[in-house]
Amino acid sequence: MAQNVTSQTETDNRLLEFVRNRVDTFVKWDLVRFFHDNPYAADTAENIARFAGRDVHAVERELQELVNSGVLDMDTAGKTRIYRYGKSQEIRDLVRTFVIACDDRSFRVRAINLVIEGLQ
Repeated sequence: MAQNVTSQTETDNRLLEFVRNRVDTFVKWDLVRFFHDNPYAADTAENIARFAGRDVHAVERELQELVNSGVLDMDTAGKTRIYRYGKSQEIRDLVRTFVIACDDRSFRVRAINLVIEGLQ
């Protein structure tokens, strides 16, 4: 039992670190969730923003930060940037664990508080 508690604590700490370093805004949170739910999506910032119901300029900025942190990949076709879920299985597993953890109210509250603290 103690090992399960330690394992859960380590997982929670790893996920909270993921929030602190990669999903540190609510826009990024929405984008990570979008790509988790649509793993084969490949689209422009404009279309992703429209689908997410977010401002395109905020989405563009956050998409680029998610590319820089290794969560997403970006290709260019002429002047058009196309964003897609990153290929790293380690990152995909981390995102999947994060999305599942968000179903737990206690974890979600801690993660939300981290994002809010980071915005101040």
